[in-house]
Amino acid sequence: MKDLTVLIVSAASIGIFHTITGPDHYLPFIVMSRAKKWSQSKTLFITIVCGIGHVGSSVLIGFAGLALGVVLSKLTFIEGIRGNLAAWMLIGFGLAYTVWGLHRVLLKKQHVHKHIHESGEVHTHLHDHTVEHSHVHTVEGKTMTPWVLFLIFVFGPCEPLIPILMYPAAKNSVIGVVLVVAVFGIATIGTMTTVVMSSLWGLKHMSFKPLERFSHVIAGFTIFSSGMAIQFLGL
Repeated sequence: MKDLTVLIVSAASIGIFHTITGPDHYLPFIVMSRAKKWSQSKTLFITIVCGIGHVGSSVLIGFAGLALGVVLSKLTFIEGIRGNLAAWMLIGFGLAYTVWGLHRVLLKKQHVHKHIHESGEVHTHLHDHTVEHSHVHTVEGKTMTPWVLFLIFVFGPCEPLIPILMYPAAKNSVIGVVLVVAVFGIATIGTMTTVVMSSLWGLKHMSFKPLERFSHVIAGFTIFSSGMAIQFLGL
């Protein structure tokens, strides 16, 4: 019982620390919410769903490993592969979104159109191409971004969950594993939503008008940088 208590406390601590030290757990939601002007409820929902996918995928792999008696080193290897894949997906998505954002900035650049009427009257007006191209990055009017983020988070593993928490807890009981997983999941998703929502609340009170036209570019580059930091800096 004492060992299980230690594991539960560790699960909460590791869940919080694991999330805060991993910028990929919250930066994508913050920058995409700002760029796409998501409502607070939509941002919260997307963050929670992605968090469930993130924790849930590792939980399923962990339980499968325990049920089948798979050696821990094999599961750790699988999680490592998933981590590399998720990082590259984050890099690819961020890079693609940055390019799309730059394209959007160029399309939004206004230019003058001159019209000559039959009466000989000449007038000009400003014009941009954002209306004609408003369908970019959408499928049937619905953005793909939340689905892409969800897919990335499903592939992204919770590295400490299986080796540090699930396998040691399994030595006590199945209920012990469930409790440890539940605490870790609540701590992880709770920290994700807390950081995302508090950051957006703070940013709401700051003015970024000169940078608004580059919001998509900034969002894409931030996601790209997060993926690079994970892949090459081990964050």
